[in-house]
Amino acid sequence: MSENQPATAAAGSSPEENGLPPTNRDVSPVPDRGRRTPRFQLGGLGHSLGLIIALVLLIIIGVITSGERFVGLSNIMVILEQTAVIGVISIGVTFVITAGGIDLSVGSVMGLATVWASTLATQTMAQDTHWVIMVFTALAVGAGAGLINGAIVAYGRVVPFIATLAMLVAARGLAEIISNRRTQIVNVEGYLDFFRADVLGVPVIVWMFVLVAVAGWVLLARTTFGRRTIAVGGNPEAARLAGIKVQRHTMWVFTLAGLTAGLGALMMLARTTAGSSTHGYLYELDAIAAVVVGGTLLIGGRGTIVGTVLGVLVFAVLTNIFIQNNLSISAQALAKGAIIVLAVLLQQRFAARARSS
Repeated sequence: MSENQPATAAAGSSPEENGLPPTNRDVSPVPDRGRRTPRFQLGGLGHSLGLIIALVLLIIIGVITSGERFVGLSNIMVILEQTAVIGVISIGVTFVITAGGIDLSVGSVMGLATVWASTLATQTMAQDTHWVIMVFTALAVGAGAGLINGAIVAYGRVVPFIATLAMLVAARGLAEIISNRRTQIVNVEGYLDFFRADVLGVPVIVWMFVLVAVAGWVLLARTTFGRRTIAVGGNPEAARLAGIKVQRHTMWVFTLAGLTAGLGALMMLARTTAGSSTHGYLYELDAIAAVVVGGTLLIGGRGTIVGTVLGVLVFAVLTNIFIQNNLSISAQALAKGAIIVLAVLLQQRFAARARSS
């Protein structure tokens, strides 16, 4: 056997196949340390654990400042009901931001949907129109507004900030025109009986939030649609070269956000029994804040539904603490602002750690 034969044989096949004695040496490939995932990657278990700890600390603070009534069943239900509407909207916003966009119009679209549905209820329900028509109307208004946003962004090549800002103004103005700036009372018994009912002691709108959150998690984490959303947000050009129809997908992502705004309108109508052009005022900022605090990257490419739900709960518990202790709205806004800045700083730190490792 020549001097180079063992080396040549070993390079082409295993030692046993070439008649050589087996070796205990580990010949597994060396991992690419340049692509190592950081221990506490953004949007992962570490970030969610941090949010859970923050939520527990807030609950402890609430018990200390407000007493046992803070963890009473009635107060917990109040928190969950307040969380439900903004939570559903935040799920849709999560998809938009994950895809590398932004939606400033969801609050105004929700207000427009409440006005349109309540106008239908007050003007046509006397003609024995079923209340389900109200549901389809609100969902159609929300999805339609989202579709317009998506088409302008994807095919009109308008920056999402500008496109959705225009929709924010237009939707609010249209709601004022339709309602004549008046609050429209909804007293449709079938609608209120359904959406204000309790299931196992929990309000229906809370169950709706749970179902939307679960559906959003499955859609983002376990489906092709979710993988494409992450790919488009991470690198649109690479996604296009991979065969993803980036423009069409972007349009559908904005449509999804509009649909969740329409669903939030139905929940708001159930809570307040009224449609108003003022509904949803600044909800877009609350939704974006919850998504960012939850760990979704503002630059796109990574999103987490679990983090969004926890972010919504953190803000809801914080707001309840302020209300229980009769603190001013200005103080609430200051605390929320500080939390948002802290979340963004943590995002930058984790992102820098991911790049360096």
